[in-house]
Parts: sequence; structure tokens; C-alpha cells
Amino acid sequence: MKHLVLALLAAAAVGSVSAQEAAYPSKPIRFVVGQAPGGATDIIARLVAGKMDQTLGQNIVVENRTGAAGSIGAAFVARSAPDGYTVLVVSSSYSINPSLYATLPFDPQKDLAPVSLLAEAPFLLVVHPSLPVSSVKELIALARSKPGALTYGSGGNGSSGHLAGVLFESAAGVKLSHIPYKGAGQALIDVLSGHITMTFASVLSATPHVKEGRLRVLGVTGAKRSNAMPSVPTVAEGGAPGYSTTTWYGLLVPHGTPAPIIERLSNAAGKTVMAPELRERMAGDGAEPVGSSPAAFQKHMASEITKWRNVVQSAHVKAD
Repeated sequence: MKHLVLALLAAAAVGSVSAQEAAYPSKPIRFVVGQAPGGATDIIARLVAGKMDQTLGQNIVVENRTGAAGSIGAAFVARSAPDGYTVLVVSSSYSINPSLYATLPFDPQKDLAPVSLLAEAPFLLVVHPSLPVSSVKELIALARSKPGALTYGSGGNGSSGHLAGVLFESAAGVKLSHIPYKGAGQALIDVLSGHITMTFASVLSATPHVKEGRLRVLGVTGAKRSNAMPSVPTVAEGGAPGYSTTTWYGLLVPHGTPAPIIERLSNAAGKTVMAPELRERMAGDGAEPVGSSPAAFQKHMASEITKWRNVVQSAHVKAD
């Protein structure tokens, strides 16, 4: 009798879980962003939420929990119920932080499960027009002739822009001088004014200045040319073989979230970012939609974590 009761209870539990999964989502979903409102990650989160809620049939509310380079928001989601109603929106800094910080309030590879890689966006390598170079090849030659004389700015030590420069130094075999700022916007201003030589800027922020002739673009940092600037070669094409880095954005949920719920979220995310109106909006910001499977996103994150660990350790990069 005891075994029969246990079996019936187990069957009831399984049935209950299956019913919950089948009914998902039955209430609003929360997108948690670890960065401030108005930033690139926040913009992507709100673009996706505004369309993905139509696919899922439930409202998606974006909530900003800032601090510690996104780790506060990530830790909050990691501790949340694994029911698919609390989703973390991350950028590429998620794969960089484990190498920059000795301890994090969560385990990036164990406490959160991948849902989908939403989009990727390359940087533009831009210089002040007074610099006597018109290509990556010429920039490399100039940098080699004056080790440490050329400067590049970024949004701070350990930022994506900083590590894009560190990676460039390694791939091109040059020595540059890094100038950290409190934000990428300030670095761009100092390139525009000629105080520093160059920066790795977002497509959105740099393009207007390139069109006005106030900046010269030498290359895009992705593995392929950007749809926003198809005539501009990649940095690798320009003379730094193997060079590739992008800012990327994705969705994660707490570890233990049922696979059917993750699959539902992943399919909805893929459908959302591939919608024509969203593709057009992202293109305006220099981002290209991806909409990957959970497995593909997991592979991407693992590769990124390994890549940035090697870069950070070899260059002895320290966070601000």
C-alpha cells in the first residue's frame, strides 16, 4: 500500500509539472537587465520584450538591477524560481567578468541556463582624420614604428572596448597606450577632439561622425563585414589575421528551469528578433539578429569565456 501511495504521489507531481509547463506562460514575465536604463543592453531588452510578448501572449516587464558590472542582476536571477518567469538579459560582459573578478555572487556556467543568443554588434575601429593612415594595414605600420605612442580610449579598464584593443595589439603585434574613461562616450569625444588617437566605438555612436568626416573608420571588428557598412573591411581583412570581437546580447534563466519552458522562450526569442520590423530597428543600432538555440548559445558563451580569460590573463588586465 505504501509503495502504491508513493507511486500515485509521484505521478501526480509529474502531472502537475507537465500541466504547468503546458500552460506556460500564464502570467507576466520579467526581463532583468544588470545595466542602467538607456544603455545598449537595456535598449535591446526593451526592443525584444516589446515584440516577444505578442508571441508568448503575456506582458514582459523590463526591470533594471544595476551594479557590479551586471553581477547584481545576474545573481538575483540565479536565485529566482526556475519557472521561466524571471529571465536575465546579458551582454558580452557576462563572459568577461569571470576573468576580471576573483569572486562573483553566482557561477556563470552553472547557476544560469542559456536560452538564446539574440544579436551581435561589431565595433568600428575609428581614428581622428588627422592621423596619416587610411587602412588597418597603415595603422599597424605606424604603430610598429612608434611603440606605445598611439593611444586608444575605452569605457574603462576591463570594458569591451578595452579588451577589443588588447586583442588588436596581440593580433597585429603592436604596442598601444590605453586611456580608460568613465564611459565609452567620453572616449569617443576625445578622439573627435584629437586628444587621443582612436577608439573601438559602437556603430550607432560613430556612424554620424564618420559620415560628417569628423572620424575615419578603418575597419569593423566582427568576423564578417557589417550590413550597416558593407564597404568597410573587417579588421582581420585589413591586416590583423584572426582578429574578431563583437558585443553580443542573450537571454538566460535560472538553472533547473524545465527544458520545455526554455524551448518555448528560445523559439519565441528567435521569432522575435527575425521579425522584419525588429531587424530594421536593430540594424539602425548596428546590431545583427541571431536567435540561436540554447545549445548554440551555450557553445558561444563557453568559447567567449575561454577567449577573454586568455586575453585578460596574458595582458594582466585589471577591472576598475
